[in-house]
Amino acid sequence: MPESQLNKPEYFLNRELSVLAFNARVLELAQDQSLPVLERLKYLCISSANLDEFFEVRVGRIREQHNLGVLLKTSDGLTAKPLLTAISERAHQLVERQYSVLNDEVIPALAESGIHFVRRSEWTEARLEWLSDYFDRELRLLLSPLSLDPSHPFPNVINKSLNFVVNLSGTNAFGREVDMAIVQAPRTLPRIIRLPAEIAPSADSFVFLSSILHAFIARLFPGLEVLGCHQFRVTRNSNMYVDEEEIDDLLKAMQGELPHRNYGSAVRLEVAESCPDSNIEFLLEQFNLTRAELYQVNGPVNLHRLMTVYDFIARPELHYPPFVTGALERSGAKVDMFERIRERDIIIHQPYQAFTPVIDFFSQAAMDPTVLAIKVTLYRTGKKSVLVDQLIKAARLGKDVTAVVELRARFDEEANIDLTNQLQQAGVHVVYGVVGYKTHAKICMVIRREEGHLRQYIHLSTGNYHAGTAKAYTDFSLFTCNPDIAEDVHKVFHLLTGLGRMKGLKCLLDSPFRLHNSILTKIDREIIHARAGKKALIMARMNALIEPQVIEALYHASNAGVKIELIVRGICCLRPGIIGVSDNIRVRSVMGRFLEHPRVFYFYNDGNEEMYCSSADWMPRNFFRRVEIAFPILDPELRARVRHEAFEIYLQDNTHAWMLDATGHYERLQPAEWELPLSAQHVLMATLGDEGQRQAQMMGTPSSSRH
Repeated sequence: MPESQLNKPEYFLNRELSVLAFNARVLELAQDQSLPVLERLKYLCISSANLDEFFEVRVGRIREQHNLGVLLKTSDGLTAKPLLTAISERAHQLVERQYSVLNDEVIPALAESGIHFVRRSEWTEARLEWLSDYFDRELRLLLSPLSLDPSHPFPNVINKSLNFVVNLSGTNAFGREVDMAIVQAPRTLPRIIRLPAEIAPSADSFVFLSSILHAFIARLFPGLEVLGCHQFRVTRNSNMYVDEEEIDDLLKAMQGELPHRNYGSAVRLEVAESCPDSNIEFLLEQFNLTRAELYQVNGPVNLHRLMTVYDFIARPELHYPPFVTGALERSGAKVDMFERIRERDIIIHQPYQAFTPVIDFFSQAAMDPTVLAIKVTLYRTGKKSVLVDQLIKAARLGKDVTAVVELRARFDEEANIDLTNQLQQAGVHVVYGVVGYKTHAKICMVIRREEGHLRQYIHLSTGNYHAGTAKAYTDFSLFTCNPDIAEDVHKVFHLLTGLGRMKGLKCLLDSPFRLHNSILTKIDREIIHARAGKKALIMARMNALIEPQVIEALYHASNAGVKIELIVRGICCLRPGIIGVSDNIRVRSVMGRFLEHPRVFYFYNDGNEEMYCSSADWMPRNFFRRVEIAFPILDPELRARVRHEAFEIYLQDNTHAWMLDATGHYERLQPAEWELPLSAQHVLMATLGDEGQRQAQMMGTPSSSRH
């Protein structure tokens, strides 16, 4: 294939359809009978939550562009209208599968384990009496029925809220005919209610809020006859539109924009399967939607709320087995992080290894009298963050603390505004990053006075400074005091706070300036080696592969004979296995107990191996519209370790891996008859976790957790 023809639309998969394919893989985990039943329920809920965000963000943006007449040009050649049609077709198939999995697989499996969803047809007299009392005691006063007439127009329904359209017959107190009303369920109400054990099939028996409201909704309309009651939910465009070039204060602008998120234009309507056509047409008209945006479902309109059951039930046998992370020091002795970092660079592989060293790094920096300054980027931290507490403590102890807080971290905007206020009140210097560019890099620099001079200690990570996600997301982080890396980090912070030009980085690759071109250059270098008859290998692991130039460069490399192994958890727009285009490229997606989150890039480079970990996916936004960094693993032993843990084990996974083919189809791998089952996550839990460390210590084997 001539190289000039490697950017044809037919050689690219569509980004949005790839997102839906990812959610289908999540749903496959809900169907996996080898998993504990509550974990299967969790995956079903995650697939629902992911689909919500897909409509709020991706579909919302495409519809907005289409309505404004903006030319949508995707690498695969689809324009907005056919793309929205294809999305609708795939999304309807996915939703149908979700409810089939719920009703035919997950609910029966839960029932076998003594967890019941008690339907209205199963309400005994005792259950009916208790639920009637519950409605009057806990629900009735919080519900505000809104009749529809000239003085009561259709209400402004909040994004993703639970609502009911009620058909009525009769006249109200003023003699006016009433035929329809809307009842909105406040978000404060639980969507799942536990039945008392003495009247339930088991101690873990639940009733849907929607079932209770259906049963007793007539009490909200005294003197009227209720002819029908049907739940519905609308999903709205939740993108925030702030013109950063035209505002004086980003914080105030974000605070002003947040309330509008709940009332963006509608992009999807979900209704109960039993809802009459007349009601459906009425609702579609109110939300300015067509039948293509309608989803009729056999069950609750928000599956994600079933996570309540996952959280309610404390039965270990129905969850994943407990896992204890590995410690930096098994003896339990307090680790002096600065002393340890001076000895040698440290790699932490979360969540197999504990997040504790990161917490210790922050807390020791806060309390150490020789520490003069701390600088950190904060993208997502979670509520009540122990790391934020340490930054506040450091500032109050007189240390110079600078935090670059990204206010535009999607769906964390409100939390980050609160975080900014906390930090500023404590005397932390807070900046919001760079106008027009999200600060997505994960960096911390601690400056310490030692023996009459200043030394910088650096922490770099592929994941956020978030103690919660550190238990659920797989990520690599590096502690180092390498002078070249430290100087590069110093320059990055100067860029973020002072906006001066950044020159002469020795080790880090940064976006939006050098990362994209550096990746293309390193791919080209492998091509040169391959054409010279040398071994050429590229391995890359990330959440998403979208950027067209990088994909085209990988096609060129494949044509030249470079072997390319890609582990892409989510979106992949590259088509592997096309004869003459991508013969030498393999793409797999690995999913499991933990969410795969690291970005790792490896280039064989004629034996002079290079490896980078990064916060950046290979997407246009990460290369061109964000401040990102990729940091090198310079220690040969650590590089070999990361290569083994990030690639070699994952390329052997035959139980939690899906292979992508040229058509865009993902096929889950199964062990062959002669193979033993291998899960990469299970291997890493067994070797890096506390039990694996203990066994290695007993056998006298060096533990990789030390470095």
